[in-house]
Amino acid sequence: MDFLGLLQILDSTLRLATPLLFACLAGLFSERAGIFDIGLEGKMLASAFLSAAAASYTGNVWLGCLAGIGASLMLAAIHGVASITFRGNQLISGVAINFLASGLTVVVGEAWFGLGGRTPQLMGAARFQEIDLPFAREIADVPLLGPIYANLLSGHSALVYIGLLCVPLTWWVLYRTRFGLRLRAVGENPAAVDTAGVSVVGLRYAAVMICGLLTGLAGAYLATALSAGFVKEMSAGRGFIALAALIFAKWRPWYALGATLLFGLLEALGNRFQTIEVFDITVPTQFMQALPYILTVVILAGFVGRAIPPRAGGEPYIKER
Repeated sequence: MDFLGLLQILDSTLRLATPLLFACLAGLFSERAGIFDIGLEGKMLASAFLSAAAASYTGNVWLGCLAGIGASLMLAAIHGVASITFRGNQLISGVAINFLASGLTVVVGEAWFGLGGRTPQLMGAARFQEIDLPFAREIADVPLLGPIYANLLSGHSALVYIGLLCVPLTWWVLYRTRFGLRLRAVGENPAAVDTAGVSVVGLRYAAVMICGLLTGLAGAYLATALSAGFVKEMSAGRGFIALAALIFAKWRPWYALGATLLFGLLEALGNRFQTIEVFDITVPTQFMQALPYILTVVILAGFVGRAIPPRAGGEPYIKER
């Protein structure tokens, strides 16, 4: 494989890792505040459907993106009410959201478009277009740096760059602001935060809604940038892969970027090399395509015990009287 072939794989890695990155950062905010959210898959799916539907109706991809974020925020609010206000089981709430989104997207899609749950194909302004960074074409012929800038860094949609910017922004919010300090404290010792006069419920709701916002961006990217419309179950387990990446990253933003890029790389390799030979043994296509999911199981089996989650994670807070 030549240098340009390597750049193509890395370019595909970045595209495929973007929805995982959004979802992983979403789970990071939620779980840092002590709210486990396995409903990332459902919120991503609902956002993908409504963003594609709105973009198809309006012809404007940004309106579609806002609609997708709205769908995700609604499901996030449901999860917040169930797990924070009513102190229900957070895992059951997340599973319910996944089932709800999986069923509703197909039923509503069939009612609206009559295409078996799909939306019409998006074209033109209804999709996110690739953005050429400044001077990408001019320096493309410069040895080494030119191809990297022109073929790897340039030519992505706006949401790819927004996702990359969200990593340092998340780090700054969590580790350099008062809000981030309190958010992390709520996930470790909510009673101490409450004693200091800070609303535990308010902080947890804020974290859940930030989670909904980021997951909405992940779903919108799937339907309006990575693909040209919504198809049934198009999230394809990415919400669960993002949770595995979050555990692998030990709930840290920069590590989350590396973990999601690793998953994206495996998916890119599976898409590019349908069959490979190892010691004269042909590896089947199905194995290559299953690589990200295999890694998910390996990470969950090998790192769950080693990665220490926030101490108050998954536990409803009951204020002492």
